[in-house]
Amino acid sequence: MGEINIENLTKKFGDTTAVDNLSLDIADSEFLVLVGPSGCGKSTTLRCLAGLETVTSGDIYIAGDHMNYRVPQNRDIAMVFQDYALYPHMTVRGNIKFGLEEEDGYTKEGREERVEEIAETLGITELLDRKPDELSGGQQQRVALGRAIVRDPEVFLMDEPLSNLDAKLRAEMRTELQQLQHRFDVTTVYVTHNQTEAMTMSDRIAVMNDGELQQVGRPLDLYHAPENRFVGGFIGEPMMNFVTGRNENGTFVGTHLEYPLDGDIREDVSGTSAVTLGVRPEDIDIEAVTNPDESSLGDHEFLMHVSVVEPHGDQNVVHLNFPDDTAEEDLLQALTGGTDIFEQGSTVVASVDPRDVHVFDAESGEALHNRRTATDAEVTNV
Repeated sequence: MGEINIENLTKKFGDTTAVDNLSLDIADSEFLVLVGPSGCGKSTTLRCLAGLETVTSGDIYIAGDHMNYRVPQNRDIAMVFQDYALYPHMTVRGNIKFGLEEEDGYTKEGREERVEEIAETLGITELLDRKPDELSGGQQQRVALGRAIVRDPEVFLMDEPLSNLDAKLRAEMRTELQQLQHRFDVTTVYVTHNQTEAMTMSDRIAVMNDGELQQVGRPLDLYHAPENRFVGGFIGEPMMNFVTGRNENGTFVGTHLEYPLDGDIREDVSGTSAVTLGVRPEDIDIEAVTNPDESSLGDHEFLMHVSVVEPHGDQNVVHLNFPDDTAEEDLLQALTGGTDIFEQGSTVVASVDPRDVHVFDAESGEALHNRRTATDAEVTNV
């Protein structure tokens, strides 16, 4: 059983706190992704799990056994690094077999059979007699995975293993990693700063910032129901739009817009004056207009100017600013279909359905209200 329990983990380097009082339970066979910006403490957490760093305080348990004072080779884990860490003088066969050298219960023939089995699983049988410098980045990554998998450990620990690959190969390897994890049914902790990898690969995501755990939950829970502004802004690409203003008797009042809040939103934000309105780019509908007329706008519509258009083929990211915002302080981004053409400098009517609005406390960043799903049922925070 590969269940992991992290209890009040703190790791300090001198006066710097890299991980601050982190508690996290990871179920057996779960694929959990630790995600956050550079320097947030995710890799340090992984290194503490691996035994490569000594914890300052707190406890780590794997399969119910206390790990704080066990050396890495006695933790029944396998780790895959960003730089692959292959032995250049060894063949692929030798690199994979190296993971079995200290394992009991294998004969020489048994080790060779296990290497052949893993190579076939990874599709690298024809590479077994090559050296690492004869391989592409993707092939080297498969060899590194093979060396980890060959031991059949309780836990896989992966530290940004795909970051050195090009975009196309990275997407392919994401799928392969998921398939391998399901096939071997091994608890996996995967570190990345790439929120796309986190969303597409994980059973659950743990978001970290400044050494602290911000939220843990299923990918769509974090996307639709972030517990604070940081999570709302970090999860999602393009990121969530934020506009800061005031709650005045149930109406959001910003520098350049007023947005009436519906009943349930008004109730959720009552008693909080300084608030931040959040809306995802795909939830902003825009329509080109030739003769702008503010008097004809609805309560949740407003005129905006197109400042930049980023075409992506299947979609466009349209940057918007308010007509009277010469400093472009409240720049928004809207996501449109690839065939929806908007000209730079044109005027559009932007509208936001109240069901798609998030509201955060402007001072604490805490979520006061989260959007509703397409079924009009609120997503529950996990």
